[in-house]
Amino acid sequence: MINYQTEIRHIAARMKKIRTGKGLSVQEVAYRCDIERSNLSRIEAGRTNLTIKTICLICNALNVPLSEVVK
Repeated sequence: MINYQTEIRHIAARMKKIRTGKGLSVQEVAYRCDIERSNLSRIEAGRTNLTIKTICLICNALNVPLSEVVK
């Protein structure tokens, strides 16, 4: 059985990899999502639980489908 914290860290790492691969700053993606930069930093570090809504907002800001982040 996979621990949910492991899954959160995996999703967080994928989001960060996609963001940096697109050359986007944390500030830019946070602005696009209308969330605080510090919140996005915590999300990318895997230090907070994510809602589906938040994941979808970040995916939209990164212009990638949800499946790209959770694969």
